[in-house]
Amino acid sequence: MATRVALRFMRECSLYRKVKSNHISRHCFSNAASATTPPIPKKVPQFAKKGRLFTGVAIGLLIGGGAYASTVDEATFCGWLFSATKLVNPFFAFLDPEVAHRLAVAAAARGWVPVEKRSDPPILELNVWGRRFSNPIGLSAGFDKNAEAVEGLLGLGFGFVEVGSVTPIPQEGNPKPRIFRLRNEGAIINRCGFNSEGIVAVAKRLGVQHGKRKLETSSSSSATEDEAVHGGKAGPGILGVNLGKNKTSEDAAADYVQGVHTLSQYADYLVINISSPNTPGLRQLQGRKQLKDLVKKVQAARDEMQWGEEGPPPLLVKIAPDLSKQDLEDIAAVALALRVDGLIISNTTIQRPDPVSKSPVAEETGGLSGKPLFNLSTNILKDMYILTKGRIPLIGCGGVSSGEDAYKKIRAGATLVQLYTAFAYGGPALIPKLKAELAECLERDGYKSIYEAVGADCR
Repeated sequence: MATRVALRFMRECSLYRKVKSNHISRHCFSNAASATTPPIPKKVPQFAKKGRLFTGVAIGLLIGGGAYASTVDEATFCGWLFSATKLVNPFFAFLDPEVAHRLAVAAAARGWVPVEKRSDPPILELNVWGRRFSNPIGLSAGFDKNAEAVEGLLGLGFGFVEVGSVTPIPQEGNPKPRIFRLRNEGAIINRCGFNSEGIVAVAKRLGVQHGKRKLETSSSSSATEDEAVHGGKAGPGILGVNLGKNKTSEDAAADYVQGVHTLSQYADYLVINISSPNTPGLRQLQGRKQLKDLVKKVQAARDEMQWGEEGPPPLLVKIAPDLSKQDLEDIAAVALALRVDGLIISNTTIQRPDPVSKSPVAEETGGLSGKPLFNLSTNILKDMYILTKGRIPLIGCGGVSSGEDAYKKIRAGATLVQLYTAFAYGGPALIPKLKAELAECLERDGYKSIYEAVGADCR
């Protein structure tokens, strides 16, 4: 296609030059009789030379790009597209963090991001909660808060994407500025405070996506029964919905129950988020009694709904990294007693470990994410894997920026892994790189599947 455009452009340029030349010739001929002195040739302006040079280079790139796209195989071209996104990343650094975030979400929502056409390494495939994950690498909640870009994000090659946090009633969140970069440390501090368009807006978007998926599945003659069973509710890939509460709400359980009633039909799994440091009183719900009462009410709301053969979506709880040993023991006891389907470990931290503590930005209030969170969250992950005796699937989140990091989370007890900050800095090109590195780590240590490596450092 690019080649055809370039050739058409060249033909139009050639036609334009012929017309212009004929016009000049006629003009000179009509004035030849009155001319007493030969015309003085004009010097071609420098900018005209540069313009021709630029045009030539552009045409060359169009022809070359078109020829390249038409000759290489799909996998190679796909890899080139992902690598090309690295050229765009530096421009986002000059923008306000929240503006850059909005542009990134808009780009994914409009399909202005590459689509992964290559198959994931077979060693990364796994089945959790009866759902097939092509790989264990997911995008955590906080990036696509309002489910605007589900299809585009899943198309990037994530094994799963989690949207939210979603609150029952729309709320603005905390005053701006509320996102702060620590680029040198590979970290971000945010105090967004559950800014959300509310469950009605999110349900509408997910409903459209879900309907589209069902239509494609039923109308596609090439779709196999296996694809229909293992495809997520948003298409290829698994969709999680992270539920939050409104700041002004006095009944947290009612907020989460409302989220379950409205959004669970579109989710492959649900998350009770009780660990954000930016909503007053939220983390108090992690106490033993409070957590037990909350989970019981939310589970009852989910189970009283009518479900098909696939059953209700799994219910997970997302906890903070800033917990004492006693807190962890209480959470593990509740999770085991109530048979919670999974735990996400962890949310952002209010601590400021080195080297963040030396940065002036460290004085900003909010939750810290990114590389400095890795050790803290991984240690909590390992403790929780031991406390739950490996009986509950855990999602490791916090500071993952490479395949080696993801591998360490898995060895510490994670079945699945999430990232956010590294994706914000690295863009789409990070995803295939991370999956390839993780596969290499598993093969290097002689593992034939993810399952064999889960909790290896705890045994």
